Amino acid sequence: MNHQSLLILMLSTVFVTACKVPATTAIPDVTVAKWQKVRLDFAGPATSETAAMNPFTDYRLDVVFTNEDRTLTLPGYYAADGKAAESGAEAGNVWRVNFRPDEEGRWTWIATLRQGKNVVYSDSGGRDLPLANRSGMISVGPAKNGETGRLVRSHPRYLRWAETGKYFLKGGADSPENLLAYKDFDGTYRHSNEFRDGESKTEGLHHYAAHERDWKTGLPTWQDGKGKGIVGAVNYLAEKGVNSVYFLTMNINGDGKDVWPYVDHDQPLRFDCSKLDQWEILFDFMDDELGMMLHVVLQETENETLLDGGDTGPERSLYLRELVARFGHHRAVNWNMGEENGPNNWSENAQTTVQQKEMFAWFEANDPYRNFVSIHTHPSAKERRKTVGPLVGAVGLDGLSLQIDRPDFCHEATRFWLGEAEQAGAPLIACIDEIGPWYRGIDHDDRQEMNNQDSVRALVLWGNLMAGGGGVEWYFGARNPHNDLGMEDWRSRDRAWTWTSHAIRFFEEHVPFAEMAGNDELVREGVYCLAKAGEKYLVYLPFGGQTTLDLSGAAGNFKTRWFAAGTGILTNGGVISAGKSVTLTAPGPGDYAVLVER
Repeated sequence: MNHQSLLILMLSTVFVTACKVPATTAIPDVTVAKWQKVRLDFAGPATSETAAMNPFTDYRLDVVFTNEDRTLTLPGYYAADGKAAESGAEAGNVWRVNFRPDEEGRWTWIATLRQGKNVVYSDSGGRDLPLANRSGMISVGPAKNGETGRLVRSHPRYLRWAETGKYFLKGGADSPENLLAYKDFDGTYRHSNEFRDGESKTEGLHHYAAHERDWKTGLPTWQDGKGKGIVGAVNYLAEKGVNSVYFLTMNINGDGKDVWPYVDHDQPLRFDCSKLDQWEILFDFMDDELGMMLHVVLQETENETLLDGGDTGPERSLYLRELVARFGHHRAVNWNMGEENGPNNWSENAQTTVQQKEMFAWFEANDPYRNFVSIHTHPSAKERRKTVGPLVGAVGLDGLSLQIDRPDFCHEATRFWLGEAEQAGAPLIACIDEIGPWYRGIDHDDRQEMNNQDSVRALVLWGNLMAGGGGVEWYFGARNPHNDLGMEDWRSRDRAWTWTSHAIRFFEEHVPFAEMAGNDELVREGVYCLAKAGEKYLVYLPFGGQTTLDLSGAAGNFKTRWFAAGTGILTNGGVISAGKSVTLTAPGPGDYAVLVER
């Protein structure tokens, strides 16, 4: 971090920024489009990240936004000098809140800044600090052309874009998990170079030098050109059709030991304002320009009891509040409670079921935007049943981030957990975010012998989607080139991004999957089927060949269209008559899907 000594006057003003417009002089009333980011900056007491009166615990900024009879209370945060991403400042007098309106009309707001020992943990108490511009109004107009809105949960198995109504399927990157261990982020370092034998290792911080060519003029940077590697990297992914990226925000004592939001890895009550503002530059770009989901993984199995011994106490609740305040406004956020989270046979630091439920409940009560909440599982079926089973129906849990030890188990695992949740009356969204074996994951394109990409595509990607799952993210293994910690070039899986995006686009454009359900009973063993009985069927042959489809319960003629999963080519087939079982034969070698519809 760059340390600066700043002298800030106590100004009684509020600064307003709508999206990318710089903060100006006092303009309490502004007009923005629906879903556009609004930033309110308040001048308050001058302090610093390391001040004796901790600005993160001993001050609390809340801003109440009201639209007719609807009210949102948003948490604010200390922002140093208000431009810390560029200045590297650790001191200043700026306090900030981020707001993203989801309804048109007149939004009024009232801000309260309170000071007192540990006041951040209390809805009352402390003393009110004067703010000249304590209130204001935001006029929200129609959404811009092309606006998707926020990802919301309005279906048992799928997320949906609030503005367009289109359903969302994930095709994303799971590696590197330490994406944010990047050389150009302030205050970023590895606190230990000890790695477990045989597992992922990496030298130094990420540079992403191979992706600097993917940075284009006009894309964001900070501090005179920093950030081109990581900004170019996510830009490359978006150009390949990738719509989600998985990353840890805290891996202290974990695998990488190089990502945290704090000024230092052993100071969990002090946050690094410039580093977090630089994260926000990246996240703004991923959200506003690329439409990507931010898959925020809050901890990993090695450190899930690091904060408060696993409880949601002062350290954990402050950590969560800071992330919600800074990043919860984004359109597509997945709060993942932790990688390989919960009790198992090999971890000495597991959160209990009660502690897991406390975290879910915290988000239910304190995330005003109600972003999607999931939990990453252990790899074996036995461990998942032991750990996830007691969580089905937990308040605040929306989905599962499944880790599966073998690709050929993915389809049935997705079906099983969707069925368990439905039977319990508490449906969940089921995504696959890591596949075993742990040392391999998905192979790089250049692996010559026994490359597993084709089988992984069939058994994992299509296995999940054809079971009614919400999509996948690709894990690169511990021993592959460009592995889970040492990944520097996402082009190492260029072919995988291509066929993943082919599948997602095919579903989004041609398959009414939200109206369909898994119905493998209609086809031969080893073949997958989604069906809207009597109207539309999607049959997938993982290894080509042929199958029968039982149409005895349907009537009339159906047309067929064949989709080559490896190439993304869609071709017309023939017409078949229902009222009986019909034979479907793939038009060529490899995996194919066939859409059978009236």
